Amino acid sequence: MAFPTNSQAGCVRPQILFPLFADVTTLPGLGPRLGKLVEGAIGPHVVDMLWHLPSGIVDRSYTPRIAEAEPGRIATLTVRIEGHIPSPAPRRPYRVICRDASGDIDLVFFHARGDFLVKQLPVGETRVVSGRVEFFQDRAQMAHPDYIAKPEEAAEIAGVEAVYPLTAGLTLKTLRKAVRGALDRLPDLPEWQDAAWLARQRWPAFRDALETVHAPQSEADLLSLTPARQRLAFDELLANQLALALIRAHQKRQSGRVILGDGRLRALAEAALPFTLTGAQRMAMAEISADMDSEKRMLRLLQGDVGSGKTVVALMAMLTAIEAGGQAALLAPTEILARQHLATIERLAAPAGVKVALLTGREKGKNREAILAGLASGETGIVVGTHALIQEDVVFRDLMLAVIDEQHRFGVHQRIALSGKGRGVDVLVMTATPIPRTLTLTAYGDLDVSRLTEKPAGRKPIVTIAKPTESLEEVVAAVERALNAGNKVYWVCPLVAESEALDVAAAEERHAALAQRFGPHAGLVHGRMKGADKDRVMEEFSRGAVDLLVSTTVIEVGVDVPAATIMVIEHAERFGLAQLHQLRGRIGRGDKPSTCILLYQKPLSETATARLKILRETEDGFVIAEEDLKLRGAGDLLGTKQSGMPTFRLADLSVHGELLQAARDDARLVLDRDPELQGERGQRLRVLLYLFERDAAVRYLRSG
Repeated sequence: MAFPTNSQAGCVRPQILFPLFADVTTLPGLGPRLGKLVEGAIGPHVVDMLWHLPSGIVDRSYTPRIAEAEPGRIATLTVRIEGHIPSPAPRRPYRVICRDASGDIDLVFFHARGDFLVKQLPVGETRVVSGRVEFFQDRAQMAHPDYIAKPEEAAEIAGVEAVYPLTAGLTLKTLRKAVRGALDRLPDLPEWQDAAWLARQRWPAFRDALETVHAPQSEADLLSLTPARQRLAFDELLANQLALALIRAHQKRQSGRVILGDGRLRALAEAALPFTLTGAQRMAMAEISADMDSEKRMLRLLQGDVGSGKTVVALMAMLTAIEAGGQAALLAPTEILARQHLATIERLAAPAGVKVALLTGREKGKNREAILAGLASGETGIVVGTHALIQEDVVFRDLMLAVIDEQHRFGVHQRIALSGKGRGVDVLVMTATPIPRTLTLTAYGDLDVSRLTEKPAGRKPIVTIAKPTESLEEVVAAVERALNAGNKVYWVCPLVAESEALDVAAAEERHAALAQRFGPHAGLVHGRMKGADKDRVMEEFSRGAVDLLVSTTVIEVGVDVPAATIMVIEHAERFGLAQLHQLRGRIGRGDKPSTCILLYQKPLSETATARLKILRETEDGFVIAEEDLKLRGAGDLLGTKQSGMPTFRLADLSVHGELLQAARDDARLVLDRDPELQGERGQRLRVLLYLFERDAAVRYLRSG
C-alpha cells in the first residue's frame, strides 16, 4: 500500500504524518510564549508531545465528607459556599468559608483577586473542589484548589490524572491539554508490526498503547514493562534497528577491495613487541584480516577495555594495508590522544621500516606541506591525526584503511569524510569505553564488533580502596610515600557541576594546596589550558620532573605513563561508574602494583554506594558497563555531552534489552525479504521510520 507524500522542498514524509509534524504552537493552549517553552523542554512538533510520558499520577477519586478528610491527602469535596474573608494584609491569605453536613473547611488563596473568586465561588451555591487537605490551627483548609466546578461539571474532575515532567513556566493543566490535543490529532496509522508477533506478545494497537500510557490509573501503569509501554518501546527500537540496518546495507553496497598482505611487516612489528599478544588480540586480528581480504568493505568496531592493546591490533591492520601497497590513517579526537597513538605506532612500525607522520592543527607552513607531500606520494605509509586529517587539501596516494578512535566523540560524517579519501576504504572504529551489548546494538548496529577482553601479560591488578574525605591527610601522606619511592601520582578533581569553569577552579585550588607541600613536583592540567601548555605539562609528567599531576577529567583517555602507580579521585561519588573505571585505567600500565583511592563525601546515596562497591570488586570494563546501565539507565551512560549515542523517548534499555534483540532480528528478517521496503509491510515500516524521524535511513532506499 503506497501513501501519498509531500514533494515540497524535497521532503518525502508520508502525508498521513503531516498532522503530527505540525508546530507545537498549533496545539490548544500553546501560544508563541508557551510554545517556545515546550519546544525547548519537549520538542518542536506535535508528535513530541506523544513521546512525553507521564512520570506520576494524582488520584482524585477520594471523596470523603469534610470531617473525615485525612490531612495531607488529595480529596475531592462537595461543599456549600458560606462566606468570603478578604485578605486583611498583603501577606495574609484570602479565605473562602465552605461547609458540608459534617463540618467546615477554608479555601485559601494568596495574592488573590477578590472579584474573580466571588464569581467563581458565589455565596450560597454548591461547588465541587479538589486539592490537598491540610490543617492549620486545628481547622481544615485547602490552599489554591486544583479544580473548582459546578456539581453538574463534577465528572470533568478526573478520578486519576497523569502527572508529567514540567519545565519552569509550564503548568500541568496546560501540558495535559496539549497532550490531549496531540492524541486527538493522531491519524489512523497502518499496523507496521507483524500480526503473529503482536498476538504472541499480547500487545495493544499503536493508538491504544498511546492512549493507555497517557491515562495511567495506578502507579503500576507507569512501569516500563506494561504491555502498552513495551509495545511503544519496541516500535522505537525497531525504527532504530531498521535505520541502522539500512545504513549498513548501503555502506556494504559500496564496492570494497581485497586487501591482502604477505605478513612480513606484521612479523617484524610483532617481534619488536615487549609482550606476547593475547588470545583476544589474535582473534580480533583474524576477524579484521578476514574483512580486509573480502571484496566487501570492512565496517568493524574494535571494543577494548582500558589497556587491552587496541592500538597494537589497529597497527597490525594498518601494516596489512601497507603490505598490500596502500596507506592507512588513524583519526583521534584530541591532540593528546593522537600523540599517544603516534608514540606507540612509531615505536612498533620502526623495525618494519614504515614511515609514520602526525597531522594536527598545530602542524603549519613548510612542516605541514612536507607531511602532505609524503601522503600524496605514498612515501608516508601511516598518518595519525586529529580533525586536520579530513580537511580538503589532505590527499593520499592510495588510502586503504581508516581507523577512527573513540568514535562516540565523532559523528558518522567524519567517518565518511575520512573513508572518502580513498577507493573502497576499509573502516575500523575503536573505543576504549566499554559499552553494554544493548547500547552497542543501538549505537553501532551498522558495524561488526570485535571485543578485547584480556589485558596484556605482565599487567598487575589495581587495588581499589574507598576513603571518606575526612581521611584526606592520610591520603596525602600515602601520596608522599609513593613519590619518595620514585612513583608518579594522578590526582583527579571533582566534577563540580555542568560547568567547566567550576571544575577548573576546584583543580586549581587542590593544586595550590598540594604545591605548598610538594613544590614544583606538582603539575596542573585542565581543559581550558592551551594545547601546547597541556602537552608540556603532560610531557613533564611522563618523562620529567612533575611527579604529581592534578587534573580535571581531561586525562580520562589516551595518556600512557607506566610509572604512574597511584590514582586519587576526589569526590568519587560525583562520577559515573564507567568514567571512574576509565580514570582508574590510567594507572596499572607498568609492571609495578598500583592503587586507586576513591575519596568520597559522607553520607553516600544508595546508588553511589553500589557504584563504589562494584569498582572495588572488578576491573572488567564490560561487567562495569552492564552494571552502570542498571544503575543509571542508558540516557546518562556516556554523559549528555557525548554525541554518538541515540536517545530514546519510549524505550529504556536497562529494562528493554530483550526487546532490542528482537527488534534487531525483525529488522534483519524484513530487509532479507524486502531490501527496498517495497512490499505491503515494507511500505508500512517506511511510515514507522518517518514517525521516529529516521528520515536519513529512508534516503538510502529507492523510491516506492
